[in-house]
Amino acid sequence: MCSIMGFTSDCYELTEMLEAFARTESRGPDMSRQLAVGSGWLFFHRLAIMGLEESGMQPFELDGDAVVCNGELYGFRKLKKQLEAKYSFKSDSDCELLLPLYREYGLEMFKMLDAEFALILYDGHTKRFIAARDPIGIRPLYYGYGKDGKIIFASEPKNLVSLCQEIFPFPPGNYYCDGQFVCYRDVTRKQPVCFDDLDTVCRKIYDKLVTGIEKRLDADAPLGFLLSGGLDSSLVCAVAARILKKPIRTFSIGMSEDAIDLKYARQVADYIGSDHTEVIITKEDVLAALEPVVELLATYDITTIRASIGMYLVCKAIHEQTDVRVLLTGEISDELFGYKYTDFAPDAQAFQQESEKRVRELHMYDVLRADRCISVNSLEARVPFGDLDFVEYVLSIDPEKKMNVYGKGKYLLRRAFEGDYLPQEILWREKAAFSDAVGHSMVDHLKALAEDTYTDQEFEEKRKRFTHATPFTKESLLYRELFEKYYPGQSGMIVDFWMPNKEWEGCQVDDPSARVLSNYGASGI
Repeated sequence: MCSIMGFTSDCYELTEMLEAFARTESRGPDMSRQLAVGSGWLFFHRLAIMGLEESGMQPFELDGDAVVCNGELYGFRKLKKQLEAKYSFKSDSDCELLLPLYREYGLEMFKMLDAEFALILYDGHTKRFIAARDPIGIRPLYYGYGKDGKIIFASEPKNLVSLCQEIFPFPPGNYYCDGQFVCYRDVTRKQPVCFDDLDTVCRKIYDKLVTGIEKRLDADAPLGFLLSGGLDSSLVCAVAARILKKPIRTFSIGMSEDAIDLKYARQVADYIGSDHTEVIITKEDVLAALEPVVELLATYDITTIRASIGMYLVCKAIHEQTDVRVLLTGEISDELFGYKYTDFAPDAQAFQQESEKRVRELHMYDVLRADRCISVNSLEARVPFGDLDFVEYVLSIDPEKKMNVYGKGKYLLRRAFEGDYLPQEILWREKAAFSDAVGHSMVDHLKALAEDTYTDQEFEEKRKRFTHATPFTKESLLYRELFEKYYPGQSGMIVDFWMPNKEWEGCQVDDPSARVLSNYGASGI
């Protein structure tokens, strides 16, 4: 990961801007630089992943233009060859292509990018600032308006919290130019339904996911893999190991007393021959991590916080004990193929609408979790299930096929990888929620802490202070008060709590964990 920040005016002293930007130095600890451009500034913290030499340091400049980008441009070498006839490149960094691309294609360039990115670009010819974010929002970008009313962009809310009265997430798939946000690509847009037969669907799922994994193995820094033992991360690891033809480094985490997934992760690791590390955590580790996790996430959402504690602690161990700099993860599969609660979807149209909604909101929940937990530990996240070609294809599949009409969730994905990638019991194992799979006791410890923090009367009195996303359990109130400590009045950055769709029969629950659903069954075993 890297960190970027852009001021479109010079109404702040450089020391004040540097202080705000320093809050995300862990995203890019290798080198920092700032550049005065026009009436403003661009800032960059670097985590060197592609083109490790100093020549790959940003901001990049070209004939009066400048850019800072936190991103990975897949397939950049092919684009680079096309541009080399007109442009001279000084580094092996993928992001050095951005200014030549802008010079050649202007704002149309964003439609061309196969990338996870957030960028801020200054056009020295028109004196305008441009910002953009990838279509899923895998790379973070936020904005607000400074004391003179001019827009400020930054990688995280913590950069803006002292500068802006209100902080907003930059909308995924949009660029900003001349005061307007313009959608250049909406992966959830209505498109013709794909009625491929079952065999064709599974073959395309296989081909597109393998391609998405393969392109994300390109790095000049050491790779690692988060392996929970669930279907999604296990597939990423198994495919990567086969492509690389060498042992990969895998990491899993669990509570000392009741981790569900450690045994399954070890089974997968043994099967694919990975160099596997287990991180064991205790109640004390969980409770000590809670406040730092809320601060780094900038959220009050229950699901996100629960799932982030394990992810944060395993990434912390990876940072402290290894030379790994890039982590591949299994996020974004659930939004495409279904959660446990989407088994209760009343019909195919409702399933599809829920899937599209979850993809649009990913940047506030699972994608946010992966980015912050990994980047705060000076690592980079790559998300193969977020490959744009893969996402758009799966979203287009006839939802009648994606619903759980086979007696097994995510049937299409499982069937696509039948064979010898994974042991059968892993390929067909029921899904367990990550926060639960780290150990049911982890969530129980958090609930107990909240119960000890508030009496029933205190809970009722304090929760009413929050009119947006009003806390509805003592646990949610605990998280909200921690959030307000670091981000006062900024709850609107998150639209609401991540919860099953309460309009569906079987989903009227007061806890986001799939553990409370009637169909959870063998998931907790």
